[in-house]
Amino acid sequence: MKETSVLCLLFLISLLSCTTNQARLTVSPSSSQIFQGDFVSLSCEEDDSSAGWTLRRNTTEEQRTQCGDGWGKPAGSTNSSCNISYIVTLDSGVYWCESTEGPISNMVNLTVTGGSVILQSPVLPVMEGDDVTLLCKTKTTPSNLPAAFYKDGSLIRKQPTGHMTIQHVSRSDEGLYKCDISGHGESPSSWITVTDKHTTTPPPAPTPRPTSTPTSVLSVLSCVGSVCVVVLLVLLVLMVRRCVHRKPEDKEKSRGDNIITEDDIMYSDIKISHHQEEPIKR
Repeated sequence: MKETSVLCLLFLISLLSCTTNQARLTVSPSSSQIFQGDFVSLSCEEDDSSAGWTLRRNTTEEQRTQCGDGWGKPAGSTNSSCNISYIVTLDSGVYWCESTEGPISNMVNLTVTGGSVILQSPVLPVMEGDDVTLLCKTKTTPSNLPAAFYKDGSLIRKQPTGHMTIQHVSRSDEGLYKCDISGHGESPSSWITVTDKHTTTPPPAPTPRPTSTPTSVLSVLSCVGSVCVVVLLVLLVLMVRRCVHRKPEDKEKSRGDNIITEDDIMYSDIKISHHQEEPIKR
């Protein structure tokens, strides 16, 4: 009974060990599109500083490189914050925070353009029911120029001040957005994700994902494997204990079957008679 309790405790510990703190990647300025040459700051916002979060990215030139490894400069003693003083088009890609314990944060897709127009849109997924403001701006001229806004290639509306607000967004507002300022050009396209109100953790952006297997997947598989091993150990110990308790009973039963009691002995009387032959008279 004691062994079973200990194994059950180990089972619960293994389940609890699968729960880890999550981090959220934030970008400043908060825009998924950035002009080439701008200063950009990225940070992993975390509840537990001991988690050991590291900023990583995937681009067309490199995979899963961390801040300071050929790009950016760590802001502080850890790699959980990173500054890019002069961002270039080759810095376009997917950025995320990765923990030494396995999990990863939300993914952010950054597009760096050498053009003259960008669409400032939310970096993170927006909650259903919230208001979202899109800003179409140029690099050199005022940002209140008239602009046309498009969703999935179709014109939505033209705004005289260069910004458009979508009130009470729903899942139908999810899509690919861009803008155009007459005489200056068109912005790149950015995907806007809308999540349900009950969703607590934003899903990853649907645009380029890390091509290598995320460490979180390996962590989940390792965790599931550990739980399965513990379950098998519990079952094995219970089976062994059952067999051990059963063997003395079987031996006792076998011994009882082999003992011959006095009641089992059958006695038989054998009577021997001697007959004397009479002499034959002649």
